[in-house]
Amino acid sequence: MEFKEGESEIKGWIHAKRSSGGIIFLILRERGYVQVVVRKDKVKNFEEIEKLPLESVIKIKGKMKKDDRSPFGWEVEAEEIEILSKAKPDFPFMRKHKFNVDHIFKYRHLWLRSQKMFLILKIRSEVLNFIRKWFIENGYWEFQAPIFTASACEGGATLFEVNYFGKKVYLTQSWQLYAEAAIASLGKIFTIAPSFRAEKSRTRRHLTEYWHVEAEIPFCELDCLMKEEENFISFVCQEIARNCKEELKFFNRDPKDLMKVEPPFPRITYTEAIEILQQKGVNVEWGEDLGADEERILTQEFDIPFFVTHYPKQAKAFYHKVDRSNPKVTLSVDMLAPEGYGEIIGSGVREDDYEILLQRIKEEGLDSKNYEWYLDLRKYGSIPHAGFGLGLERLLMWICKLKHIREAIAFPRTINRIYP
Repeated sequence: MEFKEGESEIKGWIHAKRSSGGIIFLILRERGYVQVVVRKDKVKNFEEIEKLPLESVIKIKGKMKKDDRSPFGWEVEAEEIEILSKAKPDFPFMRKHKFNVDHIFKYRHLWLRSQKMFLILKIRSEVLNFIRKWFIENGYWEFQAPIFTASACEGGATLFEVNYFGKKVYLTQSWQLYAEAAIASLGKIFTIAPSFRAEKSRTRRHLTEYWHVEAEIPFCELDCLMKEEENFISFVCQEIARNCKEELKFFNRDPKDLMKVEPPFPRITYTEAIEILQQKGVNVEWGEDLGADEERILTQEFDIPFFVTHYPKQAKAFYHKVDRSNPKVTLSVDMLAPEGYGEIIGSGVREDDYEILLQRIKEEGLDSKNYEWYLDLRKYGSIPHAGFGLGLERLLMWICKLKHIREAIAFPRTINRIYP
C-alpha cells in the first residue's frame, strides 16, 4: 500500500490484534500492512471491534501518520470503523503458533495470507516483471507454444499422458521444439509458461508443474548463449536488489549478495566438475549426470551463479548439438546458483544438421515420424541457434533463501500433492 499523511479511508483484513487497556492495536492487511490504533474513547463500536476474529474485514476512517515506532512505519488513528465481513473464529492459522507442513498445505488457500507468502509472491511478481522487461529491452518477441504436444521434448519417462479425443497426447515439458520453428519468423523469442514433468522425485527442488522462462536465439553459439544468460540473470538480480530491499530482509537475504551478480560468470567444463568432485571424495564417474548432491558440492566453490559446460552426449537430450571437436560431449551449458541451490538454467546449442539430428532421434529410441515437422526445420534454411530454460521457482528459492521449492509457488504440485 502507498500511504499519505492526513485523513484517510482504508479497507482490509485484520491480520493481527492485541489489546492494552482501552486501546486495541490492529495490523490491517491489504496489499501490505499498516498498524491501526483503536481508542475506546474515540470509536463508538470499540467493544464489537475488540471481539472481532482475525481475518474479519473492516473499513476504517481516521488519520494516517508516519511513525517509526510502528512495525510497518505507518499508523492510523481510527475515528470510525465499519465491519464489512465477520470471519469465523476458527481460522486455521492463529498468530504465534507453529504449523507443520501437512497443515500448511492442507490450508494452502489460507496460508497465502501469511506475511511470508505475501512477500514471496510479491517478489515473484517483481521477478517476472523484470524478466519480461529484460527480454523486451533486448529485442526479444514473446511467443506462445501449445500445452498439448504429440511428442516428447525431454524424455518419455517424465511425460504426463492425456486422452485427447481418443488420441494419446502429452502435457508439454518445454516449448523448445516449437520455438525453434518460430525463430525463422520472429528472430529472438521468449516465453513464460507452465511446464510439466512426471518425475517421481521427492527432492526439495522438484515440482511436477512449474513455471518455465524460455528463450530461443537464432545465429547463436555457446559463447553467445552464455553471455545472454549472464546478462539476463544479472539484470534480474540487481533489479530485485534495488527494488525489494525490505522484502529481502525478511528472508535474511542481503541485497548486496544480488548486486554482486554481474558478468562474466565463472565457467567450468563438465570434465572439470567431475575432477573437483572426485578430489572431494565424491563417488561419481565421467558420463553420469550431475544430481542435486553433486551440484550442491560444486556450488561451494562460487559465490555467484556459474556455468558448467560440455556435458556428455548420454546425459543430454537428442537435440543438443554434439561438439564436432569432441563427439563425446555436447555444446550444452547449465547455470548453477551458489549456496547449495544448484541448477537454475538448462541450455545449449541445438543440432542444426538434418542427418545428425535424425540419427540422434533414433539413438534415443524415439519414433522419427513424430518429429518429421521438427526435422523439416533442418531442410529449409537451417542455421546455428541456441536457447535456454529457467525454472522460475528455482530462481526464487535462491533469491529468497527458501528451504523447499514448494514455498516458491502459490499452489505447488508435487508427486504427493494435488489439493487444493
